[in-house]
Amino acid sequence: MVKQKAPSRQDRLFPIFSTSFIKSKGVIQLTMRQLGLSIYPDHSDFEADKKYLELGHKYGFSRIFMSMLEVQGSPKETKAKYQKIVDVGNNLGYQTIIDVAPRIFDELGISYSDLKFFADLHVAGIRLDQGFDGSTEAMLSYNEYGLIIELNMSNNVDYLNNIISYQANESFIYGCHNFYPQVGTALPYDFFMECSRRFKNFGIHTAAFVASQVGNMGPWNVNDGLPTMEMDRRLPIDVQAKHLFATNVIDDVIIGNAYASEEELKALSELNRYQVQFHIDFVDGVNDIEKKVVLNHQHFRRGDMNTLVIRSTMPRVYYKDVANKPHDNEQEFQRGDIVVGNDDFGIYKNELQLVLEPHSDRRKNKVGSIAPDEKILLDFIKPWSKFKFQA
Repeated sequence: MVKQKAPSRQDRLFPIFSTSFIKSKGVIQLTMRQLGLSIYPDHSDFEADKKYLELGHKYGFSRIFMSMLEVQGSPKETKAKYQKIVDVGNNLGYQTIIDVAPRIFDELGISYSDLKFFADLHVAGIRLDQGFDGSTEAMLSYNEYGLIIELNMSNNVDYLNNIISYQANESFIYGCHNFYPQVGTALPYDFFMECSRRFKNFGIHTAAFVASQVGNMGPWNVNDGLPTMEMDRRLPIDVQAKHLFATNVIDDVIIGNAYASEEELKALSELNRYQVQFHIDFVDGVNDIEKKVVLNHQHFRRGDMNTLVIRSTMPRVYYKDVANKPHDNEQEFQRGDIVVGNDDFGIYKNELQLVLEPHSDRRKNKVGSIAPDEKILLDFIKPWSKFKFQA
């Protein structure tokens, strides 16, 4: 048997630059916002975990959250078990960060001044589920193994500023929110944003969790899904991820519970991580020019915004000479409807508008509606925000 070679310090820290190039629709692109999976070695089977990581690799996932909040067995047995699955991830190009708590240091006899135990697992870093005193975290960020020190983001206190004030090695400080297995206990949106901005104000790499609707494995014996935000808990997984990315305070989206279905992994792999992309359900009467207006353009909201509609005005320039007869124009338009100016709208013919407030206007054709679950994304389309549609 060939002995597994430990990854280099650079490969552990930055696997994205060496192995995480993803081919999507014939285009090779470097993924800066990552998708991640969660693994629970104390509750799972190695072969099942291996198969899951291979499936995630197929769909461009490049990060692993691995829980070590429960330890079963001796330090030697624990090291062997975790290292085995970490090495599988490393060989597939994943970056693994392992979740630990202060008591785990005691149970495994690990000193805060020497993180060799974790380096020997071949992980990229450790996540501190519970904090120390600020000075300790700052010192840990200078560990000789180059391990990332990831902090718990889900507390709106001056914890991070305290760590930074001890002259922490900021390049090796990451942030990651908690997940919440019990329904009704995850973070409300406003609190989530306040916590997250503390980290983004320092330019720190961040992560948060979404919930699979089929996965039933987590660290505890209660699993109502494992999201970071409560409002995301029952949404389709791709909408949850769109929501987190749209906030612009989260870099990596991780599925909290295992095992997500292949359909869910595929849906996440296909979403746009860098701008809101709405799913549109077209009306039966939509015509070819309206489909081009909706699907073939990089939309952006006008800078001189209003509260009635989100206006994408460039299509009217491209298609100013193209006829567009009235249809589906007699009803009251509702929030989330997509309308396009018809022949009776003069200079505004073929302008695309996304409805924010109910109104009627026969000079506009209703061409479709965004998916109901995605209406929460409308609030993220600010002046000059870019957005797209997919059918």
